[in-house]
Amino acid sequence: MKPAPFEYVRPESLGQAVSLLAEHGEEAKLLAGGQSLVPLLAFRLSSPSVLIDLNGVGELDYLRLDGDRLVIGAMTRHRDVEEMAELRTRCPMLLEGVSRIGHVTIRNRGTVGGSLAHADPAAEWPSLVLALDGEIDAIGPKGTRTIPGEEFFDTYFTTALAPDEIVSEVRLRIPSGPRVGSCFLELARRHGDFALAGVGALIALDTGGSIADARVTLIGVRDRAVRSSAAESVLRGAPPSADLFAEAAEAVDPEIEPVSDIHGTSEYRRHLAKVLVRRALALAAERAGGE
Repeated sequence: MKPAPFEYVRPESLGQAVSLLAEHGEEAKLLAGGQSLVPLLAFRLSSPSVLIDLNGVGELDYLRLDGDRLVIGAMTRHRDVEEMAELRTRCPMLLEGVSRIGHVTIRNRGTVGGSLAHADPAAEWPSLVLALDGEIDAIGPKGTRTIPGEEFFDTYFTTALAPDEIVSEVRLRIPSGPRVGSCFLELARRHGDFALAGVGALIALDTGGSIADARVTLIGVRDRAVRSSAAESVLRGAPPSADLFAEAAEAVDPEIEPVSDIHGTSEYRRHLAKVLVRRALALAAERAGGE
């Protein structure tokens, strides 16, 4: 199929983009990397009357480490984050999660802001934002507001963004210290497919070898990415062990609501999520210097 007819506009500044979105409202769609929107247009699952192409807004394309914060412009490509060498030792979870987004051609075009605004519950970026205390700047006619990551995602493909707002910047807190480990694991039927389930895990050990801080996030098992407060409560203050990680995996059970589809039953996804939690925690602890 072909997209329905639409007017195409390409602003050259963020201010122009905000004005165009305010002018056309819900009749408009923003085009970032296009890796999610273009297929929707082709199948006429989305039929905007106006398409606002953000690829000419260079002020949204930047990436830098600022102390313990990774600052990401909304039009930054996934591949740019994946190739940031400083993150390989400081935050393997981030690079491992990004590297599982589709194929290289997808990551070369897809954008961080576009993925977050799309809010697919099986996508990696929402999980990473939750795990790394992310905050998201949204700009609209009334100015810029900052939305904490845990308040940004509502349900399937729905966020806290107002119809006239654009994601402009994402900030993530990058862990530091000699006894911090993290990882991201997921299982998909084929390389490049969306995950049946995925888990991000981060563990920080204190001087005595117990878990001072822990983060556990999951994708593909609910209507949005999940940060498991129950699992994190089990982990904090305890020495790492296989039994502890199994207990933490069981703790996620009430917080997830996987659904059945052609790729797997809800029971299978629930089982898979727990297996991945155990494995991710074990690897994160190993990288932190624990057992």
